[in-house]
Amino acid sequence: MNSYPGKRTLDILVSGTACIALAPVVAGVAVATWFEDGGPPLFRQLRIGEHRRAFTIIKFRSMRDSHITLIGRWLRQSGIDELPQFLNVLRGEMSTVGPRPLTEHDIDRLGWSDPSHNWRFEAKPGITGLSQLHAGRGARDSERLDKLYLKRQSLALDLQLIAASFVVNIVGKRQVRRWLRAT
Repeated sequence: MNSYPGKRTLDILVSGTACIALAPVVAGVAVATWFEDGGPPLFRQLRIGEHRRAFTIIKFRSMRDSHITLIGRWLRQSGIDELPQFLNVLRGEMSTVGPRPLTEHDIDRLGWSDPSHNWRFEAKPGITGLSQLHAGRGARDSERLDKLYLKRQSLALDLQLIAASFVVNIVGKRQVRRWLRAT
């Protein structure tokens, strides 16, 4: 389940380009988040990555006092809350494409603490991936999709998943699901 040659190069190119191209959006979101409630715009959380090593994921904060903020709702629907994770990719803690980065609580809740699930932690977690694009389908589907990605990962598949994520986040997840049901 090793990654393909050039995966790290793709990660650096995609995340570096995203950081530069999306800098005005990131600055605008940071200011809007701060103006909404005066809190910090970024949220940090411990996640479990490659080889079960812990790292701190960076996201835009979308909640305040256990409630989703107005801007937070839009950030989550658009996927913009994930943009700061490109810094995690540049630091080598994540990949652009890979299994969803889980919290320790998620791993315990799913029952993936035992060594039989070590396969899932052989790769860096990703900002996007098969499991992320099909979110909400349950632990069994998530496990199946992560295994499928890890077995078939390639430059072509990663480019397809990056493009699909872009479309899903620009067009909207609900609209894409409607299109898929109609076909």
